[in-house]
Amino acid sequence: RVFAGTWNVGGRSPNNGLNLEDFLQVEGSADIYVLGFQEIVPLNAGNVLVIEDNEPAAKWLALISHALNKPSDRQDDSSETCSDEEYYCHPMSHVVSTEARPDAHYSLVASKQMVGIFLSVWVRSELVPHVGHLRVATVGRGIMGCLGNKGCIAMSMSLHRTSFCFVCSHLTSGEKEGDELKRNADVSEILKSTQFPKVCKIPGSRIPEKILEHDRILWLGDLNYRIALSYNEARTLLEDNDWDSLLGRDQLKMEREAGRVFDGWKEGKIYFAPTYKYSYNSDAYAGETTKSKKKRRTPAWCDRILWYGEGIEQLQYFREESRFSDHRPVCAVFLAQVEASSHGRCRKGYSSVCSRFPRDEIIPQRHSFYEY
Repeated sequence: RVFAGTWNVGGRSPNNGLNLEDFLQVEGSADIYVLGFQEIVPLNAGNVLVIEDNEPAAKWLALISHALNKPSDRQDDSSETCSDEEYYCHPMSHVVSTEARPDAHYSLVASKQMVGIFLSVWVRSELVPHVGHLRVATVGRGIMGCLGNKGCIAMSMSLHRTSFCFVCSHLTSGEKEGDELKRNADVSEILKSTQFPKVCKIPGSRIPEKILEHDRILWLGDLNYRIALSYNEARTLLEDNDWDSLLGRDQLKMEREAGRVFDGWKEGKIYFAPTYKYSYNSDAYAGETTKSKKKRRTPAWCDRILWYGEGIEQLQYFREESRFSDHRPVCAVFLAQVEASSHGRCRKGYSSVCSRFPRDEIIPQRHSFYEY
């Protein structure tokens, strides 16, 4: 079972009191957690052009570890938390932390930061010995088409005999007509340019070096596709809970159906409200409280999770309701088929087959533009 979560945190650094257990659906006990963040630092010139700030990444890792590795009642206070300092001594990539917490249920197998984009992958501790070929690649698509304020982090790994690729991206923003084509170009360039280091010189090796060469692929992030309607048109449909009409004008859906982006990829049916843009610490969309029409944003499903390859079944696709940023987190749960080797012979099966996640389709609640 694989849990994937994406969250644009709006340049805000978390405080120690932020509880991620609801976001991570900890009680569901996935085998792999793939967690992608965008804007973990403000996208200012200092972070983009000079040196990126690693402190927020360390805080996010500590909070994630604390949520995933909840201490048992038998442990004393000294082992209850995973301190920020535990991660400061590690580079923000290729981290394997199995030694950090002998009691840990989950181990951090890789994390990487590129300006505001941050990807971390956590694996159930007993599966860590079966993880191999761990590699990370980045593609910048921001300022001048190459800097890291936009782009992607991709991570490649094998579990037993099956290859996985996890892509966390933040694509070009903007809601002007034609901006969706820039996002399409970002996706195309990421697929073309992402190159994982060679780890095997044997001709005919099955170890993938490009994203689409992997057996199972998840792509998550702030893809920034908007709803192709005016603010007032979208507002009317939202107030009427007319989700079908809104989704019919979703740029990502339209561009995929036209064959211009993510050809052959899949996305689950969306049963949740647009995830952007919210007023700070509010359940109201930001548009109605914005005095300047130039700064007004039409609500949109910017935050998405897609997959590619056979042997993947999506169990859930949902959003969480944290008010931490102007985006809502989006999560998905998958069953991924893994080919394992047993006594020289191959067998196929699921790493976990008993899902405790409810599979009922949840109809979204009414979301208002107005503060109450």
